[in-house]
Amino acid sequence: MPKEVSPLKQEMLKELDHLLGWWSSHMIDRGHGGCYGRMDHDGQLFPQADKAIILHSRVLWTFATAAQLLATVEYRAIADHAYVFIRDHFIDKEHGGVYWMLDYRGAVVNDRKQIYAQAFTVYALAEYYHLSRDPKVLQQALDIFVLMEKHSFDPIHDGYLEAFGKKWEPIADLRLSSKDVNEAKTMNTHLHVLEAYTTLYRVSHDEQVGRALLRLIHCFMNRFIDPQTGHLQLFFDEQWKAKSKVISFGHDIEASWLLIEAVDLFEDQGLRNEARDWSLALAQLTLQKGLDSSGGLNNEKEPDGEIDRDKHWWPQAEAVVGFWNAWELSGVHKYQDMAQDIWSFIQNEIKDHKKGEWFWGKRKEGSIMKEEDKAGPWKAPYHNGRMCIEMIQRLSKENN
Repeated sequence: MPKEVSPLKQEMLKELDHLLGWWSSHMIDRGHGGCYGRMDHDGQLFPQADKAIILHSRVLWTFATAAQLLATVEYRAIADHAYVFIRDHFIDKEHGGVYWMLDYRGAVVNDRKQIYAQAFTVYALAEYYHLSRDPKVLQQALDIFVLMEKHSFDPIHDGYLEAFGKKWEPIADLRLSSKDVNEAKTMNTHLHVLEAYTTLYRVSHDEQVGRALLRLIHCFMNRFIDPQTGHLQLFFDEQWKAKSKVISFGHDIEASWLLIEAVDLFEDQGLRNEARDWSLALAQLTLQKGLDSSGGLNNEKEPDGEIDRDKHWWPQAEAVVGFWNAWELSGVHKYQDMAQDIWSFIQNEIKDHKKGEWFWGKRKEGSIMKEEDKAGPWKAPYHNGRMCIEMIQRLSKENN
């Protein structure tokens, strides 16, 4: 029998208020603009830490979306604050696109054009335009879209190349971080281009954006699944030869619902049926292979077959939405139950009830990952804030 869901919307509203209140109180740099660049696990703020575009675009997207959902003046003010810093400091006025990293005062310290970062900025600007209705904001998003299509899209082999220099020239090191494989195309970047183009098309109805999004949807369904395992493959060369056997359970379940969100913008039942099958296959595989006996979602499966049983914060958030989405697509209540089970795991194990926000995660034996930051370039109110927003929206539709 399905579990009771009526309290869930209130729980998500409360959690969203908790998360955004924490960020508003702790991470907004009123002196130099934007957000502080880092806070460690123990709550020590580093006010002179460098400032990443990923952090700022995620903050802008989250607060802009929440401001629309809840009509909250305070959230709108934070969105405005984040936008101004991106507009004035991160956007390259000469060559277009956004820089990767600034110092705490807003001066450029890394001017590379990572497509992952361009996508997140488009995502944030498109949502902020939906809030502000300022045509200049929409044009900024469209300008970056045009540059991505001009420089990153591969017209010969399809897909998007990873990174460029300041003037959009080729560079040797394409990696987002030292943990990544240095390859020309990655699933992760394509996933975030997908969500960016989905939002941009929703607010702009631009035909060029729509064509690019439709092409990317087909690319996702045709290029990324490993025919042997059924999981997403993560790294490829320019001709789509797979270069890694690592399986990311969080990306599998995240992609399963982001693809449906994109496909729903097109009135194509055949495409939606295909995407539904694709999405449910990933959700079922995540359910079978990714869950730990502790109740959380494991991190990765290594090439040697060993499972990394650490429980990072973001796969848990994506699993709540992904499994709920699978229930909506299929009507199979085990997915609904699993979404709520992982939400309980988050509340019991991942949320920091003493200092606020969420821990980075827990080790397989249950210890907190204290060496990782509470907030920083890779830790923003995006995965967990978006989980709350998505669930509030979905539960609101069900109650109507």
